[in-house]
Amino acid sequence: MENQSNGHTDVRQLLSGKESAALGRRMFMRYLGVTAAAGVALSACQNEIVDPTATARNAREGFRTIDFGDVGNNDVTVLNYAYALEQLEAAFYTQVIATPYSGITDMERRILTDIRDHEIVHRELFKAALGSAAIPGLTPDFSSINFSSRAAVLGAARLFENIGVSAYNGAGQYIMSADYLTLAGKIVSVEARHASIISTLIEPQSRSFAGDDVIFPSTGLEEIRVPVEVLALVTPYIKETLNGMNVRRRA
Repeated sequence: MENQSNGHTDVRQLLSGKESAALGRRMFMRYLGVTAAAGVALSACQNEIVDPTATARNAREGFRTIDFGDVGNNDVTVLNYAYALEQLEAAFYTQVIATPYSGITDMERRILTDIRDHEIVHRELFKAALGSAAIPGLTPDFSSINFSSRAAVLGAARLFENIGVSAYNGAGQYIMSADYLTLAGKIVSVEARHASIISTLIEPQSRSFAGDDVIFPSTGLEEIRVPVEVLALVTPYIKETLNGMNVRRRA
């Protein structure tokens, strides 16, 4: 990936470093537990999800199309869907720490560094679980985000975290393995904590950490988005085209 014109560091290089991979390996077993064995089975369930001949209105020249098909079809497609989102979040926070915004405080840097490390662990976890069934590494496009602006960075962080939480909430119904469902529940709880602290940084001493925009007052439950909705929201930030259609809601 070429350096962004506004001075961004090459995120792809940062994400492929030995330090990142080592972090993922160290934390993998803490999250995955007995589910590690299931990763072998997933690797044997390779789906044809990369379609180099597919075209779409939002396709970008020179970048492939990744078609998840029916995300509710099996656990491989669900985990690849989550893996794509975790790639995006890990890339974003890696960029944030590599090029801190003007006026960042020590506390903010520590918080954002912790979030970066969590997202890298999540990304590496799904990559290891999927094995040869994993989608390729994605190419982030953060050209619309001003990384020198605190408001822009934290606003984007809140957007990504809220999308992530709603995505896991919506994808849980498609997961067939009890182990992977437990894993997804653990991860979404972490993502919700991220969303909460980011909202508090933006609006301290307010109700925004659990505002009516993300939690419905009538139910006390958070928003749910199906894959088609989520992929549409993250499309501007990924150069590859991600398709997830014909999702079946399980009873």
